[in-house]
Amino acid sequence: MNPAKIALRPITEADLTPMGGLLNDPEALGEFQWYGWSDPDRLRRQWAEHGLLGEEQWAFAVVEEGEFLGFVTARRKGVRPTAPYWSIGAQLLPTARGRGVGTTAQRLLVDYLFAHTPVMRVEADTEAGNLAEQRVLEKLGFTREGVHRAVTFRGGQWRDMVYYGLLRTDPRP
Repeated sequence: MNPAKIALRPITEADLTPMGGLLNDPEALGEFQWYGWSDPDRLRRQWAEHGLLGEEQWAFAVVEEGEFLGFVTARRKGVRPTAPYWSIGAQLLPTARGRGVGTTAQRLLVDYLFAHTPVMRVEADTEAGNLAEQRVLEKLGFTREGVHRAVTFRGGQWRDMVYYGLLRTDPRP
């Protein structure tokens, strides 16, 4: 994998089938992402409405030389309307994992958010057991801010989530 060949672009109609398939395939999602079956047409409806670039959530395809490898998302959050921030995430096809694609894609997403929105903060969360994603976030300069106990339900159990934050003013590797 050549990080220079990884890019983000808006989701196209052709991306909707692999995205929907990924989100409804427990094996492809991996041990930390399967939350049960979901509406298979939800993405298509959202894409038809606003191209998955709405006011509250953005999604971008992760590609390498045009090949769809997965997607990254940013959801607008915030306690006050005057101080929004973004919460990011990534989902890659199994063949794209473990090669640095996720690290590069999330770096590109953070760069995009800081370049095109006035946001001060970007955050990410991951299950406490997902050590690979924690390493990615730390490699990108995120600070581990704490653990929220029993905040997500997956696989018949409540699970802890680790929260990370990155400020516009933080040093980045």
